[in-house]
Amino acid sequence: MNATLSALHLFPLKSGAPLRVDSATVEPRGLAGDRRWMVVDANGAFVTARQLARLTLVEARYDGDALRLDAPGMPSLRVDAPREGERIATAVWGAEVAPLPADAAAHAWLSQFLGQPLRLVHMDDACTRKLKTKYDGRYGTDDDLVSFADGFPLLLISQAALDHLNAKLARPVPMLRFRPNLVVAGTAPHAEDGWKRIRIGAIEFEVAKACTRCVFTTVDFERGERDPAGEPLRTLTSYRRTPEGVTFGQNLIPRGAGQLRVGDAIEVLA
Repeated sequence: MNATLSALHLFPLKSGAPLRVDSATVEPRGLAGDRRWMVVDANGAFVTARQLARLTLVEARYDGDALRLDAPGMPSLRVDAPREGERIATAVWGAEVAPLPADAAAHAWLSQFLGQPLRLVHMDDACTRKLKTKYDGRYGTDDDLVSFADGFPLLLISQAALDHLNAKLARPVPMLRFRPNLVVAGTAPHAEDGWKRIRIGAIEFEVAKACTRCVFTTVDFERGERDPAGEPLRTLTSYRRTPEGVTFGQNLIPRGAGQLRVGDAIEVLA
């Protein structure tokens, strides 16, 4: 096997449009800048494209410490990272977190585009979130942190796994339908299922668990709409069902920090 890192993706806004990058910094809670912003509803519950598919049309890019938001039919908006204020008590899949709210203009912008009262929140350095409660004692350590990602700091998928899936589909889907941070070339399909620990460049990662997939995979992020045929989840269900659910890709926990670059070699350590 001659595996390499073939693509890197950031998602500054949880469920927002992807951002392709050539390099990224690995921090304890994931790639720097990945899923550090999130949308919550009027009650403080986190909102994703599972409920609002059009959220995938919101492009969020960093402008220094600020975030620049763009979406079809909307004016561009620069949102400063909040430095103070009353934190919002929320949770992501049961893991409590208390981010800072953005300003009123950001709330109004999102609410207008998505058609209901919403707020934008930010995970600053003082805002910490433990790995999902249901995983305590099974994956990671008590000190492991995560961003607003569903459960783990990073997600990795092999290009061969997607190619294998697309060979079964009437209409192939892009890799970004599955929202990985890391894409690996030069492996057999789903080779990552057998990995326990890997090194990418100079950084080691624990391969924690398979990523279970849901209706989010049916959202076409370029149109902000669900696939009417339920693909590719319907096809995945036919051959990737496990006792834990339908899986595709592997969740990672970093065991080091530093830079990743597209083209980095990948070594399987265990």
